[in-house]
Amino acid sequence: MKTLFILNDAPYGSERSYNGLRLAGSLSKAEGEDVKLFLIGDAVACAKSGQKVPEGFYNVQLMLDRVTKHGGTVDVCGTCINARGIIDSELAPGTRRSTLNELAEWTGWADKVIVF
Repeated sequence: MKTLFILNDAPYGSERSYNGLRLAGSLSKAEGEDVKLFLIGDAVACAKSGQKVPEGFYNVQLMLDRVTKHGGTVDVCGTCINARGIIDSELAPGTRRSTLNELAEWTGWADKVIVF
Protein backbone atom coordinates (compact mmCIF):
# COMPACT_ATOMS: atom_id res chain seq x y z
CA MET A 1 0.00 0.00 0.00
CA LYS A 2 1.23 3.50 -0.85
CA THR A 3 0.20 6.16 1.65
CA LEU A 4 0.75 9.91 1.45
CA PHE A 5 0.54 11.97 4.63
CA ILE A 6 0.10 15.72 4.34
CA LEU A 7 0.78 17.71 7.51
CA ASN A 8 -0.38 21.32 7.55
CA ASP A 9 -0.15 22.37 11.21
CA ALA A 10 2.61 23.67 13.44
CA PRO A 11 4.74 21.05 15.21
CA TYR A 12 3.87 22.28 18.68
CA GLY A 13 0.74 23.93 20.04
CA SER A 14 -1.73 21.37 18.75
CA GLU A 15 -1.40 17.64 18.36
CA ARG A 16 -2.26 17.37 14.64
CA SER A 17 1.32 17.09 13.37
CA TYR A 18 2.27 14.94 16.37
CA ASN A 19 -0.53 12.47 15.63
CA GLY A 20 0.20 12.48 11.90
CA LEU A 21 3.84 11.67 12.62
CA ARG A 22 2.85 8.93 15.05
CA LEU A 23 0.69 7.27 12.43
CA ALA A 24 3.23 7.75 9.62
CA GLY A 25 5.97 6.31 11.83
CA SER A 26 3.92 3.25 12.72
CA LEU A 27 2.82 2.65 9.15
CA SER A 28 6.35 3.08 7.76
CA LYS A 29 7.44 0.09 9.90
CA ALA A 30 4.81 -2.22 8.42
CA GLU A 31 5.90 -4.64 5.72
CA GLY A 32 4.67 -3.75 2.25
CA GLU A 33 3.92 -0.14 3.14
CA ASP A 34 5.44 2.77 1.22
CA VAL A 35 5.05 6.07 3.09
CA LYS A 36 5.56 9.59 1.83
CA LEU A 37 5.14 12.61 4.08
CA PHE A 38 4.71 16.17 2.78
CA LEU A 39 5.02 19.12 5.15
CA ILE A 40 3.20 22.26 4.07
CA GLY A 41 2.16 25.50 5.75
CA ASP A 42 3.19 25.75 9.39
CA ALA A 43 4.07 22.04 9.42
CA VAL A 44 7.35 22.87 7.64
CA ALA A 45 8.71 23.82 11.08
CA CYS A 46 8.59 20.09 11.91
CA ALA A 47 11.64 19.70 9.66
CA LYS A 48 13.74 22.40 11.32
CA SER A 49 16.86 20.78 12.69
CA GLY A 50 18.21 21.35 16.18
CA GLN A 51 14.90 21.27 18.02
CA LYS A 52 15.28 21.41 21.78
CA VAL A 53 12.18 20.63 23.79
CA PRO A 54 11.64 20.26 27.53
CA GLU A 55 12.51 16.87 28.99
CA GLY A 56 9.62 14.46 28.68
CA PHE A 57 8.03 16.39 25.80
CA TYR A 58 7.85 14.87 22.31
CA ASN A 59 10.34 16.03 19.66
CA VAL A 60 8.93 16.04 16.13
CA GLN A 61 12.39 16.05 14.58
CA LEU A 62 13.04 12.66 16.20
CA MET A 63 9.63 11.48 15.00
CA LEU A 64 10.57 12.46 11.42
CA ASP A 65 13.78 10.48 11.84
CA ARG A 66 11.72 7.38 12.63
CA VAL A 67 9.79 7.74 9.38
CA THR A 68 12.92 8.14 7.24
CA LYS A 69 14.77 5.38 9.15
CA HIS A 70 12.09 2.94 7.97
CA GLY A 71 12.31 4.05 4.32
CA GLY A 72 9.71 6.80 4.34
CA THR A 73 10.24 9.94 2.29
CA VAL A 74 9.81 13.40 3.82
CA ASP A 75 9.51 16.47 1.60
CA VAL A 76 9.05 20.06 2.70
CA CYS A 77 7.24 22.79 0.76
CA GLY A 78 9.91 25.18 -0.53
CA THR A 79 7.56 28.16 -0.78
CA CYS A 80 6.46 27.58 2.81
CA ILE A 81 9.97 27.38 4.25
CA ASN A 82 10.91 30.54 2.35
CA ALA A 83 7.91 32.35 3.83
CA ARG A 84 8.98 31.29 7.34
CA GLY A 85 12.63 32.22 6.93
CA ILE A 86 13.92 28.65 7.04
CA ILE A 87 16.85 27.90 4.72
CA ASP A 88 17.71 24.52 3.21
CA SER A 89 20.74 24.03 5.47
CA GLU A 90 18.43 24.23 8.51
CA LEU A 91 16.34 21.25 7.38
CA ALA A 92 16.65 18.07 9.39
CA PRO A 93 18.65 15.23 7.87
CA GLY A 94 16.49 13.01 5.69
CA THR A 95 14.14 15.82 4.67
CA ARG A 96 14.34 17.84 1.49
CA ARG A 97 12.95 20.96 -0.14
CA SER A 98 10.16 20.15 -2.54
CA THR A 99 7.39 21.74 -4.59
CA LEU A 100 3.64 21.71 -4.93
CA ASN A 101 4.12 19.97 -8.28
CA GLU A 102 5.80 17.07 -6.49
CA LEU A 103 2.93 16.95 -4.00
CA ALA A 104 0.54 16.73 -6.95
CA GLU A 105 2.56 13.81 -8.36
CA TRP A 106 2.58 12.07 -4.98
CA THR A 107 -1.19 12.49 -4.72
CA GLY A 108 -1.59 10.58 -7.99
CA TRP A 109 0.91 7.93 -6.81
CA ALA A 110 -0.82 7.23 -3.48
CA ASP A 111 -3.45 4.61 -2.78
CA LYS A 112 -4.43 6.64 0.31
CA VAL A 113 -3.99 10.32 1.16
CA ILE A 114 -4.25 11.25 4.83
CA VAL A 115 -4.29 14.93 5.81
CA PHE A 116 -3.59 16.29 9.30
